[in-house]
Amino acid sequence: MGLSEIDRGLLERCLQRRPRAWEDFVDRFMGLVIHVVNHTAQARGIRISAADRDDLCADVFLAIIDNDFALLRNFRGQCSLATYLTVVARRIVVREILKRQPHPALNAQSSQSPALAVDPEQAVERQLGDREEVARLLHGLQGTEAEVVRLFHLEGKSYHEISDAVGMPENSIGPILSRARNKMRRAGVS
Repeated sequence: MGLSEIDRGLLERCLQRRPRAWEDFVDRFMGLVIHVVNHTAQARGIRISAADRDDLCADVFLAIIDNDFALLRNFRGQCSLATYLTVVARRIVVREILKRQPHPALNAQSSQSPALAVDPEQAVERQLGDREEVARLLHGLQGTEAEVVRLFHLEGKSYHEISDAVGMPENSIGPILSRARNKMRRAGVS
């Protein structure tokens, strides 16, 4: 699906800085950005507050207007504007979440950003419970799926590190995790 006439007009109005263009743009795509923020956080196993979500949405929209709408100027119209913004927003949200999360080797209490702060005792308790649950549910998986889930959820490896470890393309890791999580959910319910 290509660029719709509505989005083409909205894009042109924004780039020409017409009155109310930016407000219309935000109104049109705010729901999409909120969805991307929620989905990205959930996919990474991170619970975010309403304030965190608002901050991440603001980060996305600030990146869009940065450098005189450079992100919008770089849009080539080969897909829908919503598809392009989904990819852009996801990359921004992942980058911001990674900036705010503590490095596993550091003391979580001293390095954690207030935006994603969690009581350290609750975090450890939840993490141990999650690890035990993942370990239990891993028995229902086999082969590469089990290895990818173990590396991601139990060892905290990135998609890139998992890709290197299992010898498959990095863009295959997300779908494998998604399928494995669905199997694990079904196994956990029964």
